[in-house]
Amino acid sequence: MMQYSSVQKYLFFLIPTIISCQQSATISRPDISNMDIEVKIERFDQEMAALQPKDILLKNTEWQQQYGYFYHDYMTEILEIGPPQDSLRVQQLLTQVLQKKDFKDLSASVTQRFPHLKKQEKDLAKALKYLKYEFPEYETPRFISFVGGFSFQTPIGNDYVGIGLDMFLGADSEFYPALVQSIPLYISRKFTPENIVPRVIETILREDIYPQTHGDVNTLSHMVYNGKILYAMDYLLENVPDTDKIGYTEAQLKWARRYQQDVWAWFVQENLLYNTDYLRIQKYFTEAPFTPELGQNNESAPKLGSYIGWMMVRKYMIKHPEMGLKELFAIENAQEILEDSKFKGK
Repeated sequence: MMQYSSVQKYLFFLIPTIISCQQSATISRPDISNMDIEVKIERFDQEMAALQPKDILLKNTEWQQQYGYFYHDYMTEILEIGPPQDSLRVQQLLTQVLQKKDFKDLSASVTQRFPHLKKQEKDLAKALKYLKYEFPEYETPRFISFVGGFSFQTPIGNDYVGIGLDMFLGADSEFYPALVQSIPLYISRKFTPENIVPRVIETILREDIYPQTHGDVNTLSHMVYNGKILYAMDYLLENVPDTDKIGYTEAQLKWARRYQQDVWAWFVQENLLYNTDYLRIQKYFTEAPFTPELGQNNESAPKLGSYIGWMMVRKYMIKHPEMGLKELFAIENAQEILEDSKFKGK
């Protein structure tokens, strides 16, 4: 099965501060030149684009064998047609999908934008080599691209990671402005080809390698969890900019760095580190155009809890260069990370 995984105004004039070197990560990586991992993204999107209604019954049988869990999830969860074993229903409803102009236009746009995925395959293979070095027991999944009508970006199943290419067409895609009611522009601006590999790796980390536990109940534990994920992306995604890891614009990253120490002081002064009110906490970790309680004129960066946790974990790992990701993830006590790092906003 697929895994899917009251606002107060804070009147504080933030003063820019000089932040120390943990703004950027300097990581010593192992030699992976002898590791044999190749990635081939299976182009189910192209097979769907070429499908003719007269061939649906034949392909439905073939695809159940060829794509297994993914095809079942694609039909039941993404297209919401139903189980592929119900061949008559599949023929009727999939014919309707194929005949829709919107589906044809979207599939054509995906085919034009992504004639091949060679760069993504190369970059994924490199990241997975580092991941396999840290977690030798990890079984590399299948990677399957699809068009899902803007439903899921990187769903993960029993043996696969899906890549919804219609959600990586580029911020200037003609399709995204029409979806603004369900997918705000501050989210769709990140639907770019450059985000494919970071989002796939983030999904693997959060769902397969290091899922969040129910024990993460306060702000600090959420900070450290998300900080570990972002640090792991530092390690696995060589030469990927920080903006693509956390999903910031350049202006948002600049704001977060400029006011980092003041934001930390605010979390402390407002007694938020050990707050367990989920409705309050989630505002500092979820996608948003800005953080409503900080800054003026809605210019603050979003997800500041994740950003602060990232800087904290980076500082911790500077003190522990011998530590690998498995050892880092094994630390259950967020307070230990905070105290050992001596993080105080910088």
